Amino acid sequence: MSKIKKVLLVILTVFFLTGCNFIRNTFSYKDTAKEFVEALIKEDYNKSIELMAMEHEMAKSINVDTLKKALVNVRNLIVENWGTKLTYSLMKTEKKFSTIEANNTPPNTTVVLLEFKNEKEFGVFQFLFDDNSKKILSINTLDIKAPIPTMTYFWLFGLLVICIPAFNVYVIIQIKRSRLKRRWLKYIAVILLNAPAITYAAVNGLSFKLLHFQLLGIGFGYMGYLNSYWAFGIPLGGLYWFWRIRRKRNKVTEKTLDSETFNDENKTHNISH
Repeated sequence: MSKIKKVLLVILTVFFLTGCNFIRNTFSYKDTAKEFVEALIKEDYNKSIELMAMEHEMAKSINVDTLKKALVNVRNLIVENWGTKLTYSLMKTEKKFSTIEANNTPPNTTVVLLEFKNEKEFGVFQFLFDDNSKKILSINTLDIKAPIPTMTYFWLFGLLVICIPAFNVYVIIQIKRSRLKRRWLKYIAVILLNAPAITYAAVNGLSFKLLHFQLLGIGFGYMGYLNSYWAFGIPLGGLYWFWRIRRKRNKVTEKTLDSETFNDENKTHNISH
């Protein structure tokens, strides 16, 4: 057992240190990506190239003049569609590990999605960063140009969604207080049986998924306008056990009332005699 504990401790330590390093790199990559785009807009291509991992093996064959021409095209695309006054927010950073090799990110690299916007519309940059030099290996402007959504409806929908896990927690408490057998099975039903799912995305609005289960009845994402959503599953497990418990209590109440009525009648009968 002691050996297993030591192995688990080492694994947890590695995951913790890796996670801390990943978070630290995330903030660094956001600043670098923003600085890169700002230099690009100002036509300071030399500055932009300084922020790129030109020493990396993937970039060794790239000609600097050819790269500058490509950056000019990227800059023109940005300015023509969104102008020069932009604000930025980090959507997410990720490393992909898959059994399909083509879906993996290259070794020691991180994908960064940076959302940018003017006063009316937003778009998304996709960067590939070299983890060793903390510099940019590639940049793509995703084919996204959409109006900035009104977030008021998004947050109002969130108030509705929060009611679902609150209801499920209430039902779990009622199950715990009941005398039902195998209560742990009832807990699992309440936690897992939340479907179909109704989703409200900030950009795409409402959608419906029939066979989509939500843990405890709720789903939430807030990573830029494009990946901001609320989702809730119809609490089938919660509704069923809420009904069962209420039904059982009503039967107990009816029996108690019948018993009390019967006793009162007997008392009245004895007094009359």
